[in-house]
Amino acid sequence: MLGLMQNQQLLISNLIEFASRHHADGEIVSRRVEGDLHRTTWGDIAKRSRQVAHALDGLKLAFSSRVATLAWNGYRHLELYFGVSGSGRVLHTLNPRLHPDQVVWIANHAEDEVLCFDMTFLPIIQAVHSRCPMIKTYVAMCDTDKLPADSGIPNLVSYEAWMGSQSAKYDWPQFDENSASSMCYTSGTTGNPKAALYSHRSTTLHAYAAALPDVMCISARDSILPVVPMFHVNAWGIPYSAALTGAKLVFPGPAMDGKSVYELMETERVTYSAGVPTVWQMMLAHMKANNLKFSTMRRTVIGGSACPPAMIKSFNDDYGVDVLHAWGMTEMSPLGTLCTLKNKQLSLPPDAQMQIRLKQGRAIYGVDMKVVDEAGNELPWDGKTSGDLLVKGPWVVAEYFKGEGGNPLIKGWFPTGDVATIDSDGYLQITDRSKDVIKSGGEWISSIDVENIAMAHPAVMMAACVGMPHPKWDERPIIAVVKKPDAVVTREELLKFFEGKTAKWQIPDDVVFVDVIPLGATGKMQKMKLREQLKEYKLPSLG
Repeated sequence: MLGLMQNQQLLISNLIEFASRHHADGEIVSRRVEGDLHRTTWGDIAKRSRQVAHALDGLKLAFSSRVATLAWNGYRHLELYFGVSGSGRVLHTLNPRLHPDQVVWIANHAEDEVLCFDMTFLPIIQAVHSRCPMIKTYVAMCDTDKLPADSGIPNLVSYEAWMGSQSAKYDWPQFDENSASSMCYTSGTTGNPKAALYSHRSTTLHAYAAALPDVMCISARDSILPVVPMFHVNAWGIPYSAALTGAKLVFPGPAMDGKSVYELMETERVTYSAGVPTVWQMMLAHMKANNLKFSTMRRTVIGGSACPPAMIKSFNDDYGVDVLHAWGMTEMSPLGTLCTLKNKQLSLPPDAQMQIRLKQGRAIYGVDMKVVDEAGNELPWDGKTSGDLLVKGPWVVAEYFKGEGGNPLIKGWFPTGDVATIDSDGYLQITDRSKDVIKSGGEWISSIDVENIAMAHPAVMMAACVGMPHPKWDERPIIAVVKKPDAVVTREELLKFFEGKTAKWQIPDDVVFVDVIPLGATGKMQKMKLREQLKEYKLPSLG
């Protein structure tokens, strides 16, 4: 017997129509690339999203065609979130921090047909457009009078000219909720990046879950400033949860320094924010130097890398802000756990509460997790026994786009590549990473990519890239090098060799010359032993 309920597909277009119908005057504030502060509403975002959908229809794009963005957090990017996916196409957010060669590879692999970009990133577009044959339309996200006279990009059109004259009435298409809605590429330890391909169903369920009280606790009472970029796992799903609840959104645009973020928080009476620790370090330093306080800011979710205990304590003790630790990954849309206290823990002493807050948190409904040993046997939830972390759920990938990397699942569970413990109350703590990717400022750096560049130098016989602790960036890469016999090369020459071959922030901070790199029985480099070998090492920038 089936239930006798209406069968409505969970589509992203429903989110923006709900926001428009029930929160039409809810504010969306954006600091634009032009430097001014732009104000609009959920009602107007919905209207312009429909215009975007019409503009895409005018390009005769097929269902599930990919539309890429290279943009900051702002109202136009938000319109694309809903207009692209709502019309049945797939939103592909490109990371502008990547090297142009990486952008080219990803855009071609995704088979992007349209690319919308903020003017900040015009140099990237100029560097890549001739190598992306499938992209037929480039849209500069600016007013018509801001379009450069000679960009070198054929048929470049301004966003406002492209969508501004379209009808504001649009009948959103109805289709299977399991259809693809958006995609985001993630760097692995081997090979090229792989894409997580999200569905309308997974995105909607993730938006519901993220808004729960024990998760991000998002509501129409909030003014939210997402520092986490919209090009990085859909800003942790905040744009969708904000539409679902009618929350006010405040977008910082390109101004991500501590002073600019703080001033915007105060001006727009922000209550809640989310981002990686490095941005908060800059903001807290600015506040401390100028003896500033928050007027309305009450909580922040911090993820991407572990939040230092001193930062949690400073936010709470000095500024009255509750820090919520979170963990997730691109393959999880991205939320997996979030750290909030249970009722029984509210009466614990502050030090005991802090020990809980330092963990990555409890699983969100919709996500299941377990830690296993090398044989795949589940390990006890005792907070001590560590193992490989596996997850599953309706917003966790089943496979990568185009089948890259083969089937990643282990008996239906996704292996995260993290090593962790889970305590008796279900709190997860990441203790290590089984992969050798390096996390710097909330972004992954592939050690393999760094090693491959070093190995291309004629003086290098073997190279191993490892991450070293850094108080601001969490980790920074260094490269350990074994020189070829009789070869002569300096640290400075090798670092210069990286220039132009990868993004600047992915270039190692240092070169360490060693006689030998430890190898295992199969010839693989043993980086754990290498780290032990370098345990006394300190990054040059740290003295």
